[in-house]
Amino acid sequence: MSEKPVYKRYTVTSALPYANGPIHIGHLAGVYVPADIYVRFLRMNGEDVIFIGGSDEHGVPITIKAMQQGVSPQDIVDQYHGIIKKSFEDFGISFDIYSRTSNKMHQETASAFFRKMYEAGQFIEKVSEQYFDEATGQFLADRYITGTCPHCSFEKAYGDQCEKCGTSLNATDLIAPKSVLSGNKPVLRETRHWFLPLDVYEPWLREWILEGHKDDWKINVYGQCKSWIDQGLQPRAVTRDLDWGVKVPVEGAEGKVLYVWFDAPIGYISATRELTPDWEKYWKDKETKLVHFIGKDNIVFHCIIFPAMLKAEGTYILPDNVPANEFLNLEGDKISTSRNWAVWLHEYLEAFPGKQDVLRYVLTSAAPETKDNDFTWKDFQTRNNSELVAILGNFINRTIVLTHKYFDGKVPPVAEYTAIDKTTMEEMRQFPVRIAQSIQNYRFREALAEMMNLARLGNKYLTDNEPWKVFMNDPVRVGTVLNVSLQICAQLSIVAEPFLPFSAAKIRHTLHLDLMSWQEASSLTWLTAGHQLEQPELLFQLIGDGPIEAQVQKLMDTRIANEALQDKAPVKPGKAAIGFEDFAKADIRVGTILEAEKVAKTDKLLRLKIDTGLDQRTVVSGIAKYFAPEEIIGKRVCVLINLEARKLKGIESQGMILMAENPDGTLFFVTPGDGAMNGADVK
Repeated sequence: MSEKPVYKRYTVTSALPYANGPIHIGHLAGVYVPADIYVRFLRMNGEDVIFIGGSDEHGVPITIKAMQQGVSPQDIVDQYHGIIKKSFEDFGISFDIYSRTSNKMHQETASAFFRKMYEAGQFIEKVSEQYFDEATGQFLADRYITGTCPHCSFEKAYGDQCEKCGTSLNATDLIAPKSVLSGNKPVLRETRHWFLPLDVYEPWLREWILEGHKDDWKINVYGQCKSWIDQGLQPRAVTRDLDWGVKVPVEGAEGKVLYVWFDAPIGYISATRELTPDWEKYWKDKETKLVHFIGKDNIVFHCIIFPAMLKAEGTYILPDNVPANEFLNLEGDKISTSRNWAVWLHEYLEAFPGKQDVLRYVLTSAAPETKDNDFTWKDFQTRNNSELVAILGNFINRTIVLTHKYFDGKVPPVAEYTAIDKTTMEEMRQFPVRIAQSIQNYRFREALAEMMNLARLGNKYLTDNEPWKVFMNDPVRVGTVLNVSLQICAQLSIVAEPFLPFSAAKIRHTLHLDLMSWQEASSLTWLTAGHQLEQPELLFQLIGDGPIEAQVQKLMDTRIANEALQDKAPVKPGKAAIGFEDFAKADIRVGTILEAEKVAKTDKLLRLKIDTGLDQRTVVSGIAKYFAPEEIIGKRVCVLINLEARKLKGIESQGMILMAENPDGTLFFVTPGDGAMNGADVK
């Protein structure tokens, strides 16, 4: 086996989360915490490293959420990009840049990437059959189609994947498919698209992955890649019939955008371009190491498809490693955003202020590195109280308190090292080496355990030497014991930094130390005699049963609500038929809400001022329980304007807004499409 190359710099990417919802603990455990540990470690080693993140803003789930809420896709991504970015910042994920794929830089980068491949003849252009919704008059993206999974019989599988068994699907694989837009059975119609011929790259991928990365890629990553390649790769469409996304930059491609799996990974490149004018050295210099941190559902895209794209384009480096994690479950059940079965990061930060490192520690301890793992609130409490508080926090606090008690908070001198002192210090020298090896091999759970073993060593050393008993008769010996203990504290402030950055900073503050390099972690000479310490500060605090029970109850309430929703009656049956003449009497116009305010002394009513294109009129609507007034100002709606006026709470209402109601009682605005003017006649 050839020696591993020595790299001048590192490009580290983390999977781009969909900007259609907040970040949850599954995202953190699978991708962002391990990536942040790795990057912080590299920085401490003085490496030239950039850490790239950003929001994936062109996925079909975004357009679905926009449709459900009666807003534009841009409204959705603007909302959630802000929430996600702030959550990462507050949690301490140390991106060099957190960008987004709806910005101009990305549009230009993705378009140029496609065009270069297109002009070089790297795509296959062909006509294929795709599901079409006759009721809405549009082709259906994979996520706009649901049906029964042919593998596990789950009745709500999507056209690209079954979320129950995890199998990747084609929409035509589904049994009894139906359109998410109308609920109707779609029909197959011909449409023209461009395809990446993965079959052409199969021999190269087989050599590059199955031979070149057999020994250094994680078993789960390698195994999934091998399974895909052994089944035989097929051409994969890189364009879709959609309005939201990066427009296909060639003639004859009107109404088509780049498929999100093609567009999203290019977001790493566009974010780097946004970060630095020297971006090319991070993507095109073979002395740069490219590492992708992802979840297992993204393995095929980052290990097979994106490398094939980079190979086809011809000027980019390829990933050296793709350390994908498996899935994290929650209280024995799969995390599900649609069922709200999740621990959302922004809500955690509100419920547990100042406890970022507790969650980082628990998620790393339970990281699903080789198989799916489970997060429970009881385990969260136990690890905080029994490990962070009782081991790491206890050792640091005892050492600092004793130093202040016996030596006025100044580092005492060493008189003479005993055998136990020398043995302890020799053990200390080994920890940075072992931790570094684990991090470099992407075994972060193992690395964290070694960091905690250093704290255990300190606790044992302090307990075995009993300075509180010895001081009366031998204060000189106590000075040596506390000096060694303080050196362990200093070493912990270094090796804990990648895992627990907030706590490591507190330790350094108490010790009056700056952040040191990883190479200095084995020197054992950080604190000289007479060095003044700050007063002790508790690193961690016990978490009682109350907050934990509240979080468990919150999840149980969610489960009860989900079960109740499943038990609700199905969609209401249709009403009796009416004649066309009756329907034609309804005058429905497009309008814009100009003003909105609650009607005094009511819980349900909002007073709205609406521009109908014909006039500006008042409409009283019973939607106050569902929408805040400030949220709907500027919203475009459909209004029945020739409904007989009536007074509600003394206000004359001159029309009715069209709303859609789900079986569970949730309401949505019926909104006009882009381009419809105020006053447009809805037919």
